[in-house]
Amino acid sequence: MLAALPRLPEGDLLRDVAYRRLWTSILTSSFGNQVMMLALPLTAAVLLQATPTQMGILTAIELLPFVLLSLPAGVWLDRVRKLPVYAVGESLIAVAALSVPLAWWLGWLTMNWLYVVGFMLGTVHTVSGTAAQVVLTQVVARERLVEAHAKNALATSGAEVAGPGLAGALIKVFGAPVALLVNAALLLGSALILRGINVHERREARPPGHFWRDMGVGLRFVVSHRLLITLGVLMAVWQMCHYAAATVQILFATRTLGLSEHAVGLCYMGMGVGTIAGSVLGRRVSHRIGPGPCLVLGYAICGAGWLLLAVAPANAWGVAAFALMLMSFTMGAVFIFINFLALRQAVTPEPLLGRMTSTMRWITLLAAAPGALLGGWLGEHAGLRAALGFAGGVSMLLVLVAWRLPLIRQLKHLPEQERESEWLGLEADVRNPTA
Repeated sequence: MLAALPRLPEGDLLRDVAYRRLWTSILTSSFGNQVMMLALPLTAAVLLQATPTQMGILTAIELLPFVLLSLPAGVWLDRVRKLPVYAVGESLIAVAALSVPLAWWLGWLTMNWLYVVGFMLGTVHTVSGTAAQVVLTQVVARERLVEAHAKNALATSGAEVAGPGLAGALIKVFGAPVALLVNAALLLGSALILRGINVHERREARPPGHFWRDMGVGLRFVVSHRLLITLGVLMAVWQMCHYAAATVQILFATRTLGLSEHAVGLCYMGMGVGTIAGSVLGRRVSHRIGPGPCLVLGYAICGAGWLLLAVAPANAWGVAAFALMLMSFTMGAVFIFINFLALRQAVTPEPLLGRMTSTMRWITLLAAAPGALLGGWLGEHAGLRAALGFAGGVSMLLVLVAWRLPLIRQLKHLPEQERESEWLGLEADVRNPTA
């Protein structure tokens, strides 16, 4: 990395020491997450022979903490330093990963154990994931957030190219539970890199005893902001589709296409290709057509991939379609998230970033767990293709709806930040409803 710095363009974000460490941490944890992404569902699907409904329950349980904890977590995060929360979260995910091989060695591993692990992962991601998003705004200027999100996506792309193949090989040789040891080591490394990053954090002194009213401020800010609530509802529908498809895609690969764990890992390398394409093209496309249209384009790319797999034959062409679907998903997701995250961060005053982020995550993931359960139910009762067809079909309807909204279609630039004085008035109104 350091040797490459002289060749970086003048003003490149990676020349900044704090951002470079954050980017390196993201790269390291991304490799670990690739192992987790394959090893945990493969443990359920292959080792424990989970049904589609059980796979849906596992996914829904991992999402449940977002619904239960996102809003209070946002209030708490606006009162504490975010970087330590982010680093501790990486360590706790490592502990959850370590528990799976331990339970396997002791003969305790069951779907119920994986449900507990899933809930723990969801809890950490709810709090630590929100903190991570805010930390980025403490390192990078707001006008460069799209660039930063694109570079972050590029950091994950290297892991997504090499990681799944490595994970598949580890799973083939040692078994899915043991492969999670590598995940734990990488996440602990990520936590060590995060320690001591220089961030610019401003925390407001808040009077005690206003926790729930402060939470109401964040919720009211998002709900009353036309752009934020529109983005939240659109993303909630997309997340429902995403998790309906994600619930059955491993089952489709192993049972319909007959792929081994290693072959699944090789197909998942397509995600890295998609992320690289999205990272390289996303910022340019967003600059050319605007963040709103680029967001809609991302929905369309994802939906097309799910529809393709829903009709793919159970032969070599189907395997190619599976890899292409994974590539389409990550490319579309990069188009979506570099704009979605930048838009919501651009309009939010700093004292509200934690609550805005947690509220938006709560809104967007409200439909995710039902989507996972619906995907599992469709997979078990109507077939795995039906679940994929549902995800793709609804995504294409979402494209039509989003494009008909002038607020999204005409969104060509990042909007201005809301004035902090208006937020202070909003908070005073919530704290003194009779005033």
